[in-house]
Amino acid sequence: MSDTSSDAVRKGLAAELKRLWRYGLVLSGSRTSAEDLVQATCLRALERAHQFAPGTHLDRWLFAILHSIWLNDLRAARYRRGEGLVDAETALVFDGLREVETNILAGQVLRQVQALPEAQRETVFLVYVEGLTYREAADLLGVPIGTVMSRLAGARARLAGLATDEAAPGERIGEPGDGKEKAS
Repeated sequence: MSDTSSDAVRKGLAAELKRLWRYGLVLSGSRTSAEDLVQATCLRALERAHQFAPGTHLDRWLFAILHSIWLNDLRAARYRRGEGLVDAETALVFDGLREVETNILAGQVLRQVQALPEAQRETVFLVYVEGLTYREAADLLGVPIGTVMSRLAGARARLAGLATDEAAPGERIGEPGDGKEKAS
């Protein structure tokens, strides 16, 4: 085992735990399963630290390990698909009156994102929350970059549709009779 690789993994692992947990939560929809995924990821990362190339993105490598474990778990035990999603109100922490409104909005967005199909939800998380490039997300998910772009476009369209459905009928832009439709 390379001491440099091992040291890099050990030093950087603790800083990535929250992000790994969020990714595990997005994948599994369960706090307990997310914790199990993070624990398994940490164990595998430490066991295979010699495979990490120092100077590269540790977070990307850890996400790939977590994703691989998740896929293996799905193949081995399909029961995880039926556990449901974590309620947004219980997943968010309220730290004061100033942040209540922000957390309510975040809860609404989280519920809408959690309602997306799994492939779209996972892709949205990797690109928009974790900041992976389209190429990095495609490599991690094992799909072509066009599939990532397609999933993101589909997710944006679906979320825009949900936002429009929740607006009052008079607030919809371009609805006939509201005076806001575009002239052809």
